[in-house]
Amino acid sequence: YNVALLDVYSGPAFFWAEAVAAELQFLRCPTVLVLRGGNLPSFSAHHQRRAHMLMKRAAAVVAPSPYLREQMRAFRSDIRLIPNGLWLERYPFRHRTQVRPRLVWLRALHSIYNPLMAVETVHYLIEKYPDVELRMIGPDKKDGSYEATLARIRDLGLEDRVTLPGAVPKSEVPAALDWGDIFLNTTNIDNTPVTVLEAMACGLCVVSTDVGGIPYLLDNGRDALLVPPNEPRLMAEAVARILDEPGLAGSLRDQAHAKMRGYGWDAVLPQWERLLEAVGKAPP
Repeated sequence: YNVALLDVYSGPAFFWAEAVAAELQFLRCPTVLVLRGGNLPSFSAHHQRRAHMLMKRAAAVVAPSPYLREQMRAFRSDIRLIPNGLWLERYPFRHRTQVRPRLVWLRALHSIYNPLMAVETVHYLIEKYPDVELRMIGPDKKDGSYEATLARIRDLGLEDRVTLPGAVPKSEVPAALDWGDIFLNTTNIDNTPVTVLEAMACGLCVVSTDVGGIPYLLDNGRDALLVPPNEPRLMAEAVARILDEPGLAGSLRDQAHAKMRGYGWDAVLPQWERLLEAVGKAPP
């Protein structure tokens, strides 16, 4: 191989990337670092010397979002922006003539994604929309969030309104999204979540917390509705706007779908090809 591509996350994964980058440097293999995860800027601020050293070892550094490029610029000034890519043909767009209170949540059951907020959003919606349904799709990350979510569903009496079918294979994500009309993203920490891109590609209206890289990805009131974290009542009000406000759902859906053209692999892959070719041909 001519070039190594190395993802860099925060936490223990950062130290793994650090060790691999050092080994690749010893082998004189040019390396491209790809910055990942909404918590990486905070982690790097607490490990500044190590972050500087890791970035210095790379032939190039790529960020998938303007948020990470901006937040990590102190450690490397020439970070390139290449967004996450999707095979858009695998995510069929459905034009929803009528938006129903069918909500989809698609993340891992972990505290950083705040699954309890999704359950509590349904609690605030159910009086006005008694037919509201929520499917929370994703694996149990074993930090107690799965059990806490089930307990909250029981406490609020939402057993017949909220279901947790578990994780689905990547190939089944489009069908899982197609069931719903509105996508909830309740995370406390985020960068450029692929699940949000997938929902937009499939024609769902997105309601998300405005944390991390989300405001860099979504334009509030134009292609999504954004609310503060840990505010399920405000998220419920945003969902109600989509259901009740004439023309809002269609406008959000169409603008979001148009934005996805920039995330298709036909747009993203040439950027990677140019970068990898340049790095592979550069003198050591």
